[in-house]
Amino acid sequence: MYHIVLGVCGCCGALRPRYKRLVDNIFPEDPEDGLVKTNMEKLTFYALSAPEKLDRIGAYLSERLIRDVGRHRYGYVCIAMEALDQLLMACHCQSINLFVESFLKMVAKLLESEKPNLQILGTNSFVKFANIEEDTPSYHRSYDFFVSRFSEMCHSSHDDMEIKTKIRMSGIKGLQGVVRKTVNDELQANIWDPQHMDKIVPSLLFNLQHIEEAESRSPSPLQAPEKEKENPAELAERCLRELLGRAAFGNIKNAIKPVLIHLDNHSLWEPKVFAIRCFKIIMYSIQPQHSHLVIQQLLSHLDANILVRAGIVEVLSEAAVIAATGSVGKGALKETPGWNARQGRMSGDASPGFRVSPHATPHPRSNPVPHLFPAGSFASTLPTYQRSEVILFIMSKVPLPSLHHPMETGRTGENRNRLTQIMLLKSLLQVSTGFQCNNMMSALPSNFLDRLLSTALMEDAEIRLFVLEILISFIDRHGNRHKFSTISTLSDISVLKLKVDKCSRQDTVFMKKHSQQLYRHIYLSCKEETNIQKHYEAVYGLLALISIELANEEVVVDLIRLVLAVQDVAQVNEENLPVYNRCALYALGAAYLNLISQLTAVPAFCQHVREVIETRKKEAPYMLPEDVFVERPRLSQNLDGVVIEFLFRQSKISEVLGGSGYNSDRLCLPYIPQLTDEDRLSKRKSIGETISLQVEVESRNSPEKEERVPAEEITYETLKKAIVDSVAVEEQERERRRQVVEKFQKAPFEEIAAHCGARVSEPPPSPSGTITAAYGQPQNHSIPVYEMKFPDLCVY
Repeated sequence: MYHIVLGVCGCCGALRPRYKRLVDNIFPEDPEDGLVKTNMEKLTFYALSAPEKLDRIGAYLSERLIRDVGRHRYGYVCIAMEALDQLLMACHCQSINLFVESFLKMVAKLLESEKPNLQILGTNSFVKFANIEEDTPSYHRSYDFFVSRFSEMCHSSHDDMEIKTKIRMSGIKGLQGVVRKTVNDELQANIWDPQHMDKIVPSLLFNLQHIEEAESRSPSPLQAPEKEKENPAELAERCLRELLGRAAFGNIKNAIKPVLIHLDNHSLWEPKVFAIRCFKIIMYSIQPQHSHLVIQQLLSHLDANILVRAGIVEVLSEAAVIAATGSVGKGALKETPGWNARQGRMSGDASPGFRVSPHATPHPRSNPVPHLFPAGSFASTLPTYQRSEVILFIMSKVPLPSLHHPMETGRTGENRNRLTQIMLLKSLLQVSTGFQCNNMMSALPSNFLDRLLSTALMEDAEIRLFVLEILISFIDRHGNRHKFSTISTLSDISVLKLKVDKCSRQDTVFMKKHSQQLYRHIYLSCKEETNIQKHYEAVYGLLALISIELANEEVVVDLIRLVLAVQDVAQVNEENLPVYNRCALYALGAAYLNLISQLTAVPAFCQHVREVIETRKKEAPYMLPEDVFVERPRLSQNLDGVVIEFLFRQSKISEVLGGSGYNSDRLCLPYIPQLTDEDRLSKRKSIGETISLQVEVESRNSPEKEERVPAEEITYETLKKAIVDSVAVEEQERERRRQVVEKFQKAPFEEIAAHCGARVSEPPPSPSGTITAAYGQPQNHSIPVYEMKFPDLCVY
């Protein structure tokens, strides 16, 4: 009977399918001997010769592997997986999809095991499979289980530290394999769906945030390279960079949202180190044209996170600096809904780090608000035309005290407005730095300049300083600003090596249109009691740059009149300025007149300026910049008895410049700033100040300071009458224009021709003389068309 049984078994074995016999032959009697290579070669040859058998081979190998796992015969399990790996690498036929299903079933079985070695074995096989480029697509394959299982392995909490590290690294490698296998295959399950990203991204971040812990476990420098290879944090970073680098435009949001949620759930916005590290990885990994999408998501995330807003904005700042190297522009800001509202809430509702003393007056570059949205970073590398768009956009968001842009009221509203203004002006300063534009009309258009100069009327000293710095950045086109960083009275300015070009026609038109507006705001800035040394340095730099970049004869004359008016402010002291401010104004005037006298190269003018400076050096050094603009200013306690020898006299300057072709009649007129609606709408007391100055100047018998008439007393009725009179003048001018137009429309041609003939009795005037450019080079100028006097009928 025994022989009969053996005969039957042998007979049945011979009747088994060939593929099963070939599979059985690759397994040795002792699993420690490993895969039987010769038999494996036979199996591989059979699979290549009969590809239709691949699915059956895979199913049978899967059956054996499941049986061996259940019996804890792990040696045979390893042999089965090795055979599967070799078959996968060798076979790329159309039937491989059915074989892959069996393969993935076996990998899933290993990953479900509680044995770490089996989990690692299954992961390694899956990674090898992920690196294979399949020739045929798969329409029904799913990786949901693998995403979930690998993510779970990334959070392993095994008691053994070494085993835990290996399991976590296997999980990261598995996720990397899933991404590589699916991210570029449109027929596969969309790995960018939130259900997958919500597992993959947090798993990578979980390992990334333990980099310090992993580094601290390195036992010795000699073992450091090996430890670095086994570090889950570095592997997670590489995987995250690869994932983000493959993200298309429509997938950025799904990839970034889990990062924000992870940082929220684990309270990682404060301290900001890890959050900044994460977004640096993100910004350097994604495509540059997608940078603004990340910025938008960070801005949107601000609304739902009040307590950690400061940390979010700090991260936003770092991200924006990196994004500046990419292709972004105004759209990065304007595409974000509610941008302006967010800026206000960001400023007013931020953490205590945002609080700034309303009396502080630091330099603009001292970063008084440590967490700013750096819109300027975006535009710092853009072409000029794109920078111009960003400049106009930022300026349009600055809250101003005007009829069309009402300010928020109350203490909270004022603080919010101020911080928003500082934030946006700082961004504007960053954009304007290095801005190159040959045409000032394009660089400073009217709508932009009006809003910028309106900001200069505010009480806040820091905001005024920002405005001055911004103007300097725009006007300085030849890199001269740093040469005027220190106020001094050099006897020879050629040592400065100034770069000067002839004032273009466009710049002349710009100054014709906006010069009085600029002078007025410079004048009002000089009268502020809260000015510090940085303010006077900025004013000096602005005056000097205007003289170099935008100077013609009329500009030179008006700048001299302006500085002499500033000298009068210090002498009369109607504003009750502190001693330092008065000395600073005297010193500012001396420094500028010393500069402009050498630029015009009129000997008599230079002589007068040097005489006054030498007199001050001997008897009143507190009126010179060398004694005022120092760390410890040497001031005089009594400035009421300043003698005329210490002052620059308007009559003398008018006389010497008139002899060189300058307009002496205009030089004799004292400078009087114009009153505008900005004074009535701003928070400054500039209405009374300006009218008081006008009444005082008009009441003088002489423009000189020797015979001064006391100013008229200002009362409420005087102020009211001045405002009403200005409105009446405007009405009269409007009525005159209406009559001119009506006459032109209804009067006979003969009457119009006779009227024009009577008014135009002589040709336009001849050139009024010469204007001396930098270093005394004279240039002839004819009267431009826009300065010619035409009949009323031509003016409308």
